Amino acid sequence: MNSKKFFIGLGLVCLGLVVGISSAQTPETTFEGFRMEDAVINVANTAGKAVVSVSSEITRKVGGKRFYFGAPEGQSPLGEDDPFRRFFDDFFGEMPEREYKQTGLGSGVIIDQEGYILTNQHVVDQADKVTVILPDGRELKGELKGQDPRSDLAVIKVSAKNLPVAKLGDSDNLKIGQWVVAIGNPFGFAMQNPEPTVTAGVISALHRTLGRGLSRDRDYNDLIQTDAAINPGNSGGPLVNLRGEIVGINVAIFSTTGGSQGIGFAIPINNAKRIISRLIEGKKVQYGWLGVTVQDLTEDLAKHFGLSDKNGVLAVKVLKDSPAQKAGMKETDVIIKYDNNSVNNVKELLSFVGRTEVGQKVKVVVVRDKKQLSLDLVIGERPESEEMAQIAKPGEVKQSSWRGIEAQDLTPENSRNLQLEDKEGVLVAKVEPGSASDDAGLNYGDVIVGINRQKIKNISDYQNVTKGLKGDALVELSRGFVVIKEK
Repeated sequence: MNSKKFFIGLGLVCLGLVVGISSAQTPETTFEGFRMEDAVINVANTAGKAVVSVSSEITRKVGGKRFYFGAPEGQSPLGEDDPFRRFFDDFFGEMPEREYKQTGLGSGVIIDQEGYILTNQHVVDQADKVTVILPDGRELKGELKGQDPRSDLAVIKVSAKNLPVAKLGDSDNLKIGQWVVAIGNPFGFAMQNPEPTVTAGVISALHRTLGRGLSRDRDYNDLIQTDAAINPGNSGGPLVNLRGEIVGINVAIFSTTGGSQGIGFAIPINNAKRIISRLIEGKKVQYGWLGVTVQDLTEDLAKHFGLSDKNGVLAVKVLKDSPAQKAGMKETDVIIKYDNNSVNNVKELLSFVGRTEVGQKVKVVVVRDKKQLSLDLVIGERPESEEMAQIAKPGEVKQSSWRGIEAQDLTPENSRNLQLEDKEGVLVAKVEPGSASDDAGLNYGDVIVGINRQKIKNISDYQNVTKGLKGDALVELSRGFVVIKEK
């Protein structure tokens, strides 16, 4: 079987792809008196008129430095008094500074007659110039009013009259299998006809999450998945229901080729509604923050903590001086309720916290030592860079074996080679196949930082804790907790 490389495309600059209406429904299918075909046509003629093409331009300056062969850029291998230095300086001089321009294309949708346009932040990221082309052919200068990288949303304003406006819908009531239409306008700058393109499909899934490695610093934790084709350049365009109401903002595709393969994602419009006014005003968007790293429960972890099921979220690390620490939360607490809402998994907790206003008081219920505790917590503002654990110097390299693990001290060299951020703990150098540690899911490169709630800073700590250890062991890795059973 040939392996395929999958990737996420955030669809910015790709021309030459043809986007058309695709539908698998029969002519007899109806929607509120419309044939399905007529319903899609109606959407194209209403909401489609408010979908614009967005071009971003980034200007960068390069040059302006002397170049010396065999030396780092701008640095001379010759001394200040070396006679050859003057020769090189006189002959070559200083390279002239040059400008180069990088352009990107995306889409947007007009949401207000004052000329406010909603789009993706990555469409206009770092742009020095934004140009908008309307479906009627008018080319306008766009002013970036506000942007929020975390939500990947931005608002642009144009000055024009008689603008068509798309209506904002309600994404909380969406259902899997519901028909939707994706609209984009990536070709307004490349074709004489600036009208948008439409594709039809259904909602394939709700509350989808893109992994942190794929989403980087963006919060793609509550996305709509659709099989309506979202091609590169459609980023920032709307996903609408058959009433022509915006239910999402198209953001990404999952593909083996870079083109649409029936797996597209959109940001729910209700997530955008919460911050649109702040974006229009150019204000910073604030997000709630607990100051605790968390993980979902496994069956083994739930059993270890005396829980009847896997519903809940395990606190892996409580950051110093964070709202969680100030409220008395501790590592290995299991969060089961947040502000009277049951917490079943990490995704739900992140959604609850993200929607909470900074400074608001909430009640958090945790399970600690098989007893429920209620904590009063004041939500803080999510910092740009979360506080990291204190760094300690690693000890000398030593090795030890326990339950199929060969562990060794962390060193600057192996931390660098494995691109590890941890400076304390022991490195899992090898896991014996079929061992208890293998069954628990440990891998080469994991870092053990605690066992049975005892901190592991180095191999000596590790040896002291594991020596003669009986029964199941709760092992804290830098990525979360696991239970290693005694075979």
